[in-house]
Amino acid sequence: MQKVTRLFDLPYYQLEQYPLEMSLVSKKDGKWMSTSTQEYIDKANAISRGLLRLGVKPNDKIAVISLTNRTEWNIMDIGVLQLGAQNVPVYPTISEEDYAYVLNHSEAKFCFVSCGEVYDKVTAIKDQVISLEKIYSFDELSNCENWDKVLELGTDTSNQEDVEKLKEKVKPYDLATLIYTSGTTGRPKGVMLSHDNLVSNAIESSKRFPIEDGNTKALSFLPLCHVYERMIIYLYQYRGVTIYYAESLEKISDNLKETSPHVMTAVPRLLEKVYDKIYAKGAELAGIKKKLFFWAVDLGLKYEPYGQNGWWYEMQLSLARKLIFSKWKEGLGGNLNLIASGSAALQPRLARIFNAAEFGLMEGYGLSETSPVVSVNDMRKEGFRIGTVGKPIDRTEVKIAEDGEICIKGPQVMLGYYKDSEKTKEVIVDGYFLTGDIGELDSDGFLRITDRKKEMFKTSGGKYVAPQLLENRFKQSLFIEQIMVIGEGEKMPAALIQPNFEHIKEWAKRKHISVGENMDIVSNEKVIARIEEEVAHANESFAKWEKIKQFRLTPDVWSIDGGHLTPTMKMKRKIIKEKYIALYNDIYEH
Repeated sequence: MQKVTRLFDLPYYQLEQYPLEMSLVSKKDGKWMSTSTQEYIDKANAISRGLLRLGVKPNDKIAVISLTNRTEWNIMDIGVLQLGAQNVPVYPTISEEDYAYVLNHSEAKFCFVSCGEVYDKVTAIKDQVISLEKIYSFDELSNCENWDKVLELGTDTSNQEDVEKLKEKVKPYDLATLIYTSGTTGRPKGVMLSHDNLVSNAIESSKRFPIEDGNTKALSFLPLCHVYERMIIYLYQYRGVTIYYAESLEKISDNLKETSPHVMTAVPRLLEKVYDKIYAKGAELAGIKKKLFFWAVDLGLKYEPYGQNGWWYEMQLSLARKLIFSKWKEGLGGNLNLIASGSAALQPRLARIFNAAEFGLMEGYGLSETSPVVSVNDMRKEGFRIGTVGKPIDRTEVKIAEDGEICIKGPQVMLGYYKDSEKTKEVIVDGYFLTGDIGELDSDGFLRITDRKKEMFKTSGGKYVAPQLLENRFKQSLFIEQIMVIGEGEKMPAALIQPNFEHIKEWAKRKHISVGENMDIVSNEKVIARIEEEVAHANESFAKWEKIKQFRLTPDVWSIDGGHLTPTMKMKRKIIKEKYIALYNDIYEH
């Protein structure tokens, strides 16, 4: 039996255990095109042979930069790893300056890009990267060689024996990849992950996935260059799951209906948007339909697992599922019964409502440096608790330091930061990785994250404020799309708020208020007064020194392209503060 100890063992294991006709599925020219497990392996071997003929050696770095998730990504990944070389995935949305930094720092020899947009970005800085020999593209481009050329180079199988020899030399603890953190601060750091880091994480995390091996469909859309989605892709391969790659974030809704997946991963920001859309549709209903919709929502927001609310609640919930929640499920393809949420804190109300609607929304926790999963909720065996990130996975030790910092020991802890032993020593102490997150373990072993150590701040009065807790509460308002709590070293906490412009326009229409464009909205007195009400309401949940005393509205939609958010939709606090320094100074009268 094929033993999985290195990442490239996974497709071979799948071939032996669950040979799939549809292992990887991507959309091309409007049609879903599938690749079987056998084809996947054959093409990966062709890439290995082609790369060998291009002079790729063990420990060479190959950059892969794709705007969307696609089958070619996996084939390249296995093709590179089989040679003992390393796959360096790069976030497509970073600046040209960061492209130059990552490609130089990793000394990338070849670069495979998805499309013209990425090709142009790489070409713009190619002269600055001495190590870069050539760029290939997955899409057909007139000005760039296609990756087919590498596949063609590999059609001659006479050097397959060389590939096999190189595969044999790769050990589980060898470096497999460099993950450059998108970094909410400063230069990206190259996280060194071994084959064992990712393999052990995929296998241990897989024990928390209640899916049917060999007979499950997944939809993948979170960026594959992010360690969370990448590890999940390995987990899917291990469990014989058919992977459909979504066309884009904008087309997720269509792709869900077309593919009817059973499982997907998500980040809280996306789930907030899905819920807001459903809520807005419910608000448009009239009469008994509207009453029923909001009765179901109110019921869902009180949800507790394992029948803790008693038989009367469960009877009502059963009815709500038949009448209302079943329609939500249909809207997301009809089969979705497991959503693994990670990358940022999930609002408990979303955990309640999505689980009431039987989506199996399970929150987990991890970091790039821990490959990434540390803990995850699991509905089975009383392993789910709302407001926590579940219990640590097997072989993982979680220790809480005196200052509340979460420290991790286990096979998923990275080898270190590439070319930076100093930073590595700062974060790996006595075998424990210091996460920079603050949390607590309850008596049953569930882990709760309370904040980022780096993000907590002290006001000038010496009181500590945990911004994430406040932000999650304030974002429950339909009027607030994004919020960043500020006030480090200042006399009071305040906030920069990106209003939910769509909702405000609808609200204004109903109230016969003229609001105009975004720039006008943020200075409209009636809008400001309405958001003031929302802020006052949310403030009731917090102690006096934590309350938001003032806020300013920003006219832009905070986005990845705008530089406000990382590719997994976390706020870049430093950059947001810089962008709106005038508003910041206005609050604190600097």
